[in-house]
Amino acid sequence: MDMQAKPSYMDVRQAKGLEIAERLPIRKVDDVWIVPSQSTDRRKYIVRVEDGDTWCSCKSYELVQEKCKHIIAVEALIAQERGEPLPQVEQRPSTKKPTYRQNWPAYNAAQVSEKRKFQELLRDLCRGIAEPPRKKGPGRPTIPLRDAVFAACFKVFSTVSCRRFMVDLEEAKEKGYVERVPCYNSIFNVFESPATTDILTDLILEAAKPLKVIESSFACDSTGFSGSRFDRWFDHKYGRDRIQRAWVKLHAMVGTQTNVITAVEIHDQSAADAPLLPALVATTAKRFDMKEVSADLAYSSVHNLQVVTDAGAYPYIPFKRGTSGAAGGLWLKLFHYFSLNKEEFLPRYHRRSNVETTFSMVKSKFGDSVRSKTDVAMKNEVLAKLVCHNVCCLISAMFELGLDPVFWEAQAG
Repeated sequence: MDMQAKPSYMDVRQAKGLEIAERLPIRKVDDVWIVPSQSTDRRKYIVRVEDGDTWCSCKSYELVQEKCKHIIAVEALIAQERGEPLPQVEQRPSTKKPTYRQNWPAYNAAQVSEKRKFQELLRDLCRGIAEPPRKKGPGRPTIPLRDAVFAACFKVFSTVSCRRFMVDLEEAKEKGYVERVPCYNSIFNVFESPATTDILTDLILEAAKPLKVIESSFACDSTGFSGSRFDRWFDHKYGRDRIQRAWVKLHAMVGTQTNVITAVEIHDQSAADAPLLPALVATTAKRFDMKEVSADLAYSSVHNLQVVTDAGAYPYIPFKRGTSGAAGGLWLKLFHYFSLNKEEFLPRYHRRSNVETTFSMVKSKFGDSVRSKTDVAMKNEVLAKLVCHNVCCLISAMFELGLDPVFWEAQAG
C-alpha cells in the first residue's frame, strides 16, 4: 500500500469504534456506558461521555489521552439514537492486522536440528566457564564445572525431571558434549549454589552478543514464574493463617527483532519496575548499539528517560495521564513529542509487545513454573530457562539469517 494512502491511527480507531457500535451490545447504566471488548466476552469497559468529562477505563485511553474506540462507539450509538445513520462499512479503512510471510524451509530446518544444535552451542558457551581450583586430598575428583552447568541447562531444555533426563545426558557424553556425566544430585547442587547465578547470567549475555549485528531496538518489562513451594504465615491483623505460592519476578530487556534477552535482573517479588531500568539499559549498552527503547507507563520517570538518552537511544515511554512538561529540559522535549506526534510515537511504542512475546516463548517452551524450592535454586532455574531461550534464538538466526555465532572472542584473542 502506498504510504500516503495508508489510513492514519485515528482513522483506524474510528473504524474500530464504528464496528463496536454496530455489532456489540452496548448498554447504559446510570450515567455511564458498559462497552464489551472486541477480543473477549469476559472483559468490559466503562465509558463516560459528557460535556467536558469524557473518559474510558481502557489502557488505550490512559496511554493516548484521546478518544479511544470505546468512546467513539458510544458517541456513534448516541448519534444513531438521534436518528443519524452510521457510516457505510465500505467507506471505512480496513482494520485487519498485517501478516508476514514465514520462511518455512528455514524454520523447519531450525526446528528439526534444534536439539543437536542446542547441545553444540551450549557446549561452546560452557567452554568459557573458568574451572575452580581442584581441592587436594583423597576422594574422587569433582565433576568439571562446565559439565555441571551444561547438564543443568540441558536438563531445563529437556523439560523432564533430573532422573528421567539422565539418558539424554549419557547420549550427550557419547557425542562429546561433556567429559563426565554428573549424577542427578549433582545437577540439583548446581541450582542450589549461589555461585551459579553469576555463571548463568554471563551465559545469557554471551549467548545474546552474536545478535548485536541485528538488534538496535529494545523493550523491557517484568514477569513472574510460579514455584512449587508454599509459604505459610500467621496474619495477626485478621487472626488466621495465610498461604501463598512462592514465585520469582524477572525483569528483562529484549531485542524486538529476534526476541533475544539482552539483560536480566531478578530481585525480590515486590521490586518495582522503574528503578531497574537503568541497570537493564547499562548491561545492554555494553554489547549492543541501542537506538530505541520501548517500555510501558510503569517506567516513566525523568531519571529513566535521561538514562536511555545517555545510552544513545530514544525512549519510547509514554507519559501518565495528567503529566505536564513542567520539569523542563529533556522531559519537556519528549513530552511535546509524545503529545504532538502520536501517529509516529505509538507504532514504535507498541514494539514493547515483543517483550510479552518473549516471555510467552520462554514459558510455553520451558514452563511457566520452576521445580526448585529454595530461593537460590528458583532464581537459577529461571536463569537457565533464559540461557536455553537465547540459544534457541541463535539457532533460528543461524538458519533464517545465516548467522555464524562465535563466543568468548575476547578470551580467545
